[in-house]
Amino acid sequence: MATAPLLTATSSGDALELRPAGSWVASNAETLERLSSDMAPQLDRAAAVKVDMTGVHELDTLGAWLLEKLSRRATSAGHRADIVGIADNYAGLIDEVRQVNRHTPAPPPARNPILAKLGDIGRATIGSREDIAAFLQMLGALCIAILGILRRPRSLRLTSLAYQLHRVGWQAIPIVALITFLIGAIIAQQGIFHFRKFGAESYVVDMVGILVLRELGVLIVAIMVAGRSGSAYTAELGSMKMREEIDALSTMGLDPLEVLMLPRILALICALPILSFIGAMAALYGGGLVAWFYGGMGPAIFLARLHEAVSVTHFEVGIIKAPFMALVIGIVACSEGMRVKGSAESLGKQTTTSVVKSIFLVIVLDGLFAVFFASIGM
Repeated sequence: MATAPLLTATSSGDALELRPAGSWVASNAETLERLSSDMAPQLDRAAAVKVDMTGVHELDTLGAWLLEKLSRRATSAGHRADIVGIADNYAGLIDEVRQVNRHTPAPPPARNPILAKLGDIGRATIGSREDIAAFLQMLGALCIAILGILRRPRSLRLTSLAYQLHRVGWQAIPIVALITFLIGAIIAQQGIFHFRKFGAESYVVDMVGILVLRELGVLIVAIMVAGRSGSAYTAELGSMKMREEIDALSTMGLDPLEVLMLPRILALICALPILSFIGAMAALYGGGLVAWFYGGMGPAIFLARLHEAVSVTHFEVGIIKAPFMALVIGIVACSEGMRVKGSAESLGKQTTTSVVKSIFLVIVLDGLFAVFFASIGM
């Protein structure tokens, strides 16, 4: 029959004798914890501790562990602790509890820093191979879907395409125009500031025109679209994946690529050249204003010099790159969205990965195009 647990202490010089009694079982856990905590100050002062368990009528794992904690507290302070009076039917339990957490885990072996770095490089290489495979798989599936639309034009979801164009194109115009306007103004200001030392302020028009139309205009716009629309695509598709909406589409016999991804990617491909053109015009306008107010170059002079310095080829180079950058951004954003697992942490991780990969690939693609156009004389 269960009885209330007790814990009495008798001091004899520096020695402390503890006499637990009653039922030391889990049903009395609150009382047992309080008794053990109240005894802690006396354990710290005692030079030797003796635990007499003759009066314990019932004992389970919780009670045995609390008694073991009292014994270990005294031992950790460098004092002797003995447990006596253990009933035969509880001796095995006491012995088992004594073995718990007795062995400290061995420290991990020291890693060779060179081998560790090589291992990290190897894992990164394997991860890159998987990323390339996922990108090519998405590109192939996208090509098959486009061929299907060419055979059946009515299968293209024009409503979804128009909505995505509105989101990634029309709604992005204000921020794209503002950022590129400021970039053009900054480039012009810095150019005038440094060219003025050599009396060559007029060459700032060449620098602004060529940089904006050929390289920076489309590159900055692509990076902004990757951060704005690419992350949104990944988050949307990842949320659908978490809520099993994509699985529901497949169950209904619909292809998620045609329903969800194709309109988004096509909208990016259509919108990015338009945004690049608007961004280039805004950057030239910003550069012209700075050249007028900061460099004393009137609009007529600026336009005349721009007409001499910039050819249609520079504009063509920038616009040709835009659809390919949009394709890369769309494929990366959609593929990363489809790799989201069932947690919010995975959604955030894949969204961040999508933006980082898109910006990296856009810059790499811009460099490859620069080498290609230079090799063919454009």
